[in-house]
Amino acid sequence: MISNDKSANSKAALAPIYMILAMLMVPLMDGTAKLLVVDYSVTQVVWGRYVFHLITLLPLFFLAREKPSLKSGKPVLQTTRALLLLGDTALFFAALSFIPLANGKAVFFVAPLIMTALAPIVLKEKVGLHRWLAVLVGFSGTLFILQPQDDGEFIGYLLAFGSAAFYALYLLLTRKLVRDSSPLNTLLMTAIVGTGIMSLLVPFDWQAPDLPGWGLLLLTGLLGTVSHFLIIKAMEAGDASHLAPFAYSEIVSATLFGVIVFGHFPGLSTWIGISIVMASGLYILHRQRLKL
Repeated sequence: MISNDKSANSKAALAPIYMILAMLMVPLMDGTAKLLVVDYSVTQVVWGRYVFHLITLLPLFFLAREKPSLKSGKPVLQTTRALLLLGDTALFFAALSFIPLANGKAVFFVAPLIMTALAPIVLKEKVGLHRWLAVLVGFSGTLFILQPQDDGEFIGYLLAFGSAAFYALYLLLTRKLVRDSSPLNTLLMTAIVGTGIMSLLVPFDWQAPDLPGWGLLLLTGLLGTVSHFLIIKAMEAGDASHLAPFAYSEIVSATLFGVIVFGHFPGLSTWIGISIVMASGLYILHRQRLKL
């Protein structure tokens, strides 16, 4: 019994690490999508993200010595989860056609707030005052970093907010379904649903990619595979509301992407914001450990 408790505590301690690693990769995927939507349709970019997600996922089954399977005790919820991620991806990539990546991320960061608010309803999790305060503080930190402005198209902000809502529900269902299927088979369901739907739509809006275009499409799929595998691993071990503040670690790679690709070197306010975001996540982790 003690051994089982130690194992559960060890997994709970790893959950924030998995989430942080995943969130460091997601802005890189969004950044490549931002580059792609300049030359290709959103439909084609989303198609590439899912096709290469599927292609890069299959070798992982061989490495893990696991048999691919679409069997699920909750097929409706699994399909719903896959559709939510597809909706999240399509809406956010579409938003990037209208507004800068930083502005889109500023709106998208309402997702942890939505997730924390819905966790008691969807997952029956208890969300205490400390978690609420940490999430709100973390959100305030993103405003220091991203400094969203009202100069973008209204439709872009609306799409980004819709994406955040889909993503929050996707994370909650991921947590709900972690014991129903292995992480790899859950990803397989996600990849097949997205690839199937987008393959039906892409012929109507196709433009032959050049070699760099194919490379970026491959990169979006690879980053999607790895990041969402890590998200599922995180949800296996941690409460959704407990992990919510760690979603703000996207800020780190989003900032680095801005420096490397666009030459936007962070100012003092950015570093203040990063400190606030990291402090909120560390505080939640400290509170969780006090309960272990």
